[in-house]
Amino acid sequence: MAAAREQAPMARLAATSLLGASIEWFDFYLYGAAAALVFPALYFPKSMPPMIALLASFSTFAVGFFARPVGAVLFGHFGDRVGRKAALAAALVLMGVSTALVGLLPSYATIGVVAPTILVVLRFTQGLAIGGQWGGAMLLVVESAPPEKRGFYGSFAQVGAPAGVVLANLAFLIVGALTSHETFMAWGWRIPFVLSLGLVGLAWYVHVRVEETDAFRKLAAARSAQPRGRSPILEAFSSHPRQILLAAGAFIAVQVSFYISITFVMAYGTNTEFGLGLPQSTLLTTIMLSSGLMAPTLLWFGRLSDRYGRRRVFKLGALSVGLWSFAFFPLIDTRSPVLIFVAIAGALVLNGMMYGPQAALFGELFRTRVRYSGASLGYQLGSACGGGLAPLVAMEILHRTHSTMGVAIYMAGACCVTLLSVSLLGEGRTGDLADDGT
Repeated sequence: MAAAREQAPMARLAATSLLGASIEWFDFYLYGAAAALVFPALYFPKSMPPMIALLASFSTFAVGFFARPVGAVLFGHFGDRVGRKAALAAALVLMGVSTALVGLLPSYATIGVVAPTILVVLRFTQGLAIGGQWGGAMLLVVESAPPEKRGFYGSFAQVGAPAGVVLANLAFLIVGALTSHETFMAWGWRIPFVLSLGLVGLAWYVHVRVEETDAFRKLAAARSAQPRGRSPILEAFSSHPRQILLAAGAFIAVQVSFYISITFVMAYGTNTEFGLGLPQSTLLTTIMLSSGLMAPTLLWFGRLSDRYGRRRVFKLGALSVGLWSFAFFPLIDTRSPVLIFVAIAGALVLNGMMYGPQAALFGELFRTRVRYSGASLGYQLGSACGGGLAPLVAMEILHRTHSTMGVAIYMAGACCVTLLSVSLLGEGRTGDLADDGT
């Protein structure tokens, strides 16, 4: 009975973290799918060649990634000063409003160059929100979980990423099935974006119903008895520079392989000018099913990291993804839906060996007083260098070489960076995170 009472709060925290992360990533990935399928035609001049329009669209997609470190700084400071749940609630509101506004934005044909300009601003705002969301969702569970189950519970926050991909692709599949292609391009794609206002309601729930972590409560109590110190982000930089930079390097392979698998492949698979010319529904369905397969494996890999160590599981994932990179595009190029699913599912499941243990790995690197700032900044710097550039770099390689082999080499190179970074990173704190001298 006592064990059940102890598990109940953790189950609620894990569910809240999963729900918040899923809907937040749903918004973020809606933009990625629209950047590949809709935005090149709607928010850029008709006279622009298709390849250039797609590169321009992916450039706006990348803006969100470069905003993420800025969001990590802002929300990291807020989360380390005011609290984890307050920062998470604010990030959810910001994401919900900015995504809904994307859905209401007039096209280039209506307001001209103002349209892509506002699109860039709203994408930047999305990046700020996601830069703050991950740290809050992750720390709600990582700081509250028993040390021997931290990898498992931390992976619930990670499941939000593939769950968001599933929801985003499912939304586009449903709207696409209910409307003609012309209607989908005209206004149907906007529906999932506007529905993102539901995040505001979730933010209210987090603010009112979720309790702050014990680690932060102890930190707040300690701070009340001493003068206010310097900014947490400055302290994180000065006391943990090595951990932040190596954490960013550790995340690069996760991001490069993930966004090539779910965003670049969408454009490459559907485009008739330089790609395979496959139906949009084929790519949306295979990416959705592959992401759905990835989600439960994250929990398993998180649990394995509790047993065998974060670094060991993480490095095995980087090595596996690096090798799979050279099978990935030959399978995609068969044009067979089954083999395309095998390619994407294989990449995402192997990616989960890194992404599943990541919340616990990053959370254990930093002291409580700078944990939100340090972990978020490492994560988001890696996302900017990896995920933000991945579709652009892959598209440029394809444009110059007319071959996907260079893209596979790029993926494998990112895995080498991650292997080296994780090898140098070392294991973090394995005990009670609330008992670290704050």
